[in-house]
Amino acid sequence: MFRNLFQKRRVKATTPDGAVPPGQRVYAVGDIHGRLDLLEALLQQIDADDATRPPAETTLLFLGDLIDRGPESAQVVERLRRLRATGANIRLLLGNHEEVYLLALSGDIEALRFFARIGGKETILSYGIAPADYDRYDYPELMAAFQASVPESHIDFIRAFEDLIVMGDYAFVHAGVRPESPLDTQVTKDLRWIRQGFLDHADPLERIIVHGHTIAEEVEWGVHRIGIDTGAYRTDRLTALALENDQRWLIQT
Repeated sequence: MFRNLFQKRRVKATTPDGAVPPGQRVYAVGDIHGRLDLLEALLQQIDADDATRPPAETTLLFLGDLIDRGPESAQVVERLRRLRATGANIRLLLGNHEEVYLLALSGDIEALRFFARIGGKETILSYGIAPADYDRYDYPELMAAFQASVPESHIDFIRAFEDLIVMGDYAFVHAGVRPESPLDTQVTKDLRWIRQGFLDHADPLERIIVHGHTIAEEVEWGVHRIGIDTGAYRTDRLTALALENDQRWLIQT
C-alpha cells in the first residue's frame, strides 16, 4: 500500500543545463504537507548551506502544498508567514491543497467535503478543533468551526501566493504546465493540478519546469522538468533544489 503512494516512472537524468540570473541563489522547496518538524530542519540546513557560499541575493521559493496530511499545517503557515514578515526573501506558489482550503473557508460545503478527503482533516485539527468535535459535527457545523478557527492573517497570506515564477532558464510551478501552450498562456487549473500530458512529455520546453505535486521516491530529472515532491509527510524526506548560476544541488532532510 505504501508503494502505491509513489508514481512509478522511468525518468533519466537528462535535464538540460540551465542557469538563474547572475548574483541570485534560489532554494526551491517541495511539498511540506503539514510537517513543521521537517520544515524547521530544512530551513536550518539551508541557512548553513547559504552561509558557506559567497554573498548573493538568496530567495526561498516554496512550491505549494504547505498544508494537509501532516499534523501541523496551521503551524507551517504561521511559521512562513512570520518568516516573510521579518523581511526574508520568500516567494510562495499556491498548490491545489491551498486552492481547496480557500474554497472551503469561503463557505463552499462541497469543497469542504473534498478537503476532508484529501488530508484536510489534519489541517482542521491543527487549528485547534478537537478530534471528538470533528467526528460529531455535520458539515455545516464543521464549516462554522473551521471558519472561526482560521485567523484572517492566514487567509490573506495564502491568497497572495503566486501561480508561476520565472527565474532565468527555470519556471517554478506547483504541478506542471500544459506542454503545448506558452508559459504566458498557461491556465491556473493546469499549474495547480496537471499530471497527465506533462509528466511524461518527451521534449524540452521553453524553460526547465521545477515542480512538486506528484510524489516520487527520488527527485525526478526529466528532459523538461525537475520534480522535487519526495512525499515528506510519509517519508520524512523534504527536498530543496538549490540553484546558482549554472549550478544545481539538493538539500534534503
